[in-house]
Amino acid sequence: MASQNYTISENDITNLPSSKGMKFLIIQSKWNNHITDNLFQGTFDTLIENGVNSDDISSLHVPGSFELIYAANAAANKDVNAIICIGSVIKGETDHFNFICNSVSNGIKDLNIKLDIPVIFGVLTDNTEEQAIARSGGKLGNKGIEFAISAIQMAHLRNSLK
Repeated sequence: MASQNYTISENDITNLPSSKGMKFLIIQSKWNNHITDNLFQGTFDTLIENGVNSDDISSLHVPGSFELIYAANAAANKDVNAIICIGSVIKGETDHFNFICNSVSNGIKDLNIKLDIPVIFGVLTDNTEEQAIARSGGKLGNKGIEFAISAIQMAHLRNSLK
């Protein structure tokens, strides 16, 4: 995913292979939904802009980012080319932030090892709400676009390896 040294460029977007006929599942955490709703919209719109039919995009909602792991694992038998997990964890005053971020990132990593389907890590892990807003449609763009592009690229990689 993006960092200060790398972001998805216009070149990455315009050089994507056709995604017509591909199916995607977006699993969205409702915790911090003012952030995750924006990320979902960026993801959904980018999939549509890249040829995915809206009927080929399904979605599930879970209470928080920790529950993304269970939902992605349970949904792995669905007929989809990739699963995109969207969440937002904002640092608070306790170590809870560290436990959740570590667990979710490791859980999604484990699913990518275990499953025969790409599971995209679309979880913002920000120190402040302002940072999360900036990355979910604010001054730093919408990382949901990058989640969709990663899903498209990984779905095509999966197909090429079969």
